[in-house]
Amino acid sequence: MPGALQAVRTDGKRGVFFKMKLEGAIFDLDGTLLDSMPAWNNAGPDYLRSLGLEPEENLGARVRKMSLYQAACLFRDEYGVQKSTDEIMSGIDRVIEDFYFTRVQAKPGAAEFLGRLKTEGVKMCVATATDLHLVKAALARTGLSEYFGRIFTCTEVGHGKDEPDIFNIALEYLGTDKGSTVIFEDALFAAETAKRAGFKVCAVYDALERQPEKLKALADYYIQSFADI
Repeated sequence: MPGALQAVRTDGKRGVFFKMKLEGAIFDLDGTLLDSMPAWNNAGPDYLRSLGLEPEENLGARVRKMSLYQAACLFRDEYGVQKSTDEIMSGIDRVIEDFYFTRVQAKPGAAEFLGRLKTEGVKMCVATATDLHLVKAALARTGLSEYFGRIFTCTEVGHGKDEPDIFNIALEYLGTDKGSTVIFEDALFAAETAKRAGFKVCAVYDALERQPEKLKALADYYIQSFADI
């Protein structure tokens, strides 16, 4: 029966349960199932180091708020990188691709948690802002591919997670009721979008989320670590 596995930590202690029959689960990828957020934070600095340049201490946090194009312009203007913006963007992309293809790791306990959901017949898919080829590489590398029937990306859907489209399309694919489906997210803004659209949200802790307490307060359920469930 779907949802027989209902245990999940919401406060770091055992014995807290989903107060529902869990039939469907929509998972974010980066920062939720994958320990990958530092790669995005470090991509710009790592690219500069590959050119023999030393980045400023807070550069990762600075460029995280920028588009790839804006970061490329910054590297040209402030670091004197003698390449076109397109070449710089391609270089940063290669740094990120190398991480996803060769180094990315699943969060501790993630595979085991997904395996338990699969055993209980919970339908699962991925909803992510990451490019599809990176998602496929990461899932293959970490052994998580087998748990998901479908991957949905913001690029495919045409909207970011500031709009609920990707969640609604994922729900339609699963064919489960909204009330028995949970969205797993590590980012406050995405969780807020899901809640406004009427979804139940399970927040997953990630060190790079800047407002973890607000995320925890917003969510219906909370996971500090999959390894502790």
